[in-house]
Amino acid sequence: MDREKFKRLVAEAIGSLPSQFLAKLENIDVVVEDWPAQMQLAKAGVRRGETLLGLYEGVPLTKRGTHYGLVPPDKITIFQKPIEAKCRHDAEITAEIQRVVRHEIAHHFGIGDDRLEQLKRGED
Repeated sequence: MDREKFKRLVAEAIGSLPSQFLAKLENIDVVVEDWPAQMQLAKAGVRRGETLLGLYEGVPLTKRGTHYGLVPPDKITIFQKPIEAKCRHDAEITAEIQRVVRHEIAHHFGIGDDRLEQLKRGED
């Protein structure tokens, strides 16, 4: 898939978020890269043989105190090539982008991987 189409799908995934979440996406950049850098893999704790589809780097909303300000934007990176490698066709790529974008934005809101797994399984 060409980069522009992939970026458009990422933008659509963000635009499809419920308005109450969109309104709270402040000081955050979303970018598309081909592959994660070694430093990003290490930061995310990705082991050999594992894949990183997206990465949130920043200060979650739940950790921002009264002194939060004048800081660079948080960053969400969506990795195109690992998503494409995981999927067989464009519809799967679109669905995976939606899932990854929501997952990384959940981190922006302070929701960790363990809690996301619980929510995925339907646990309260």
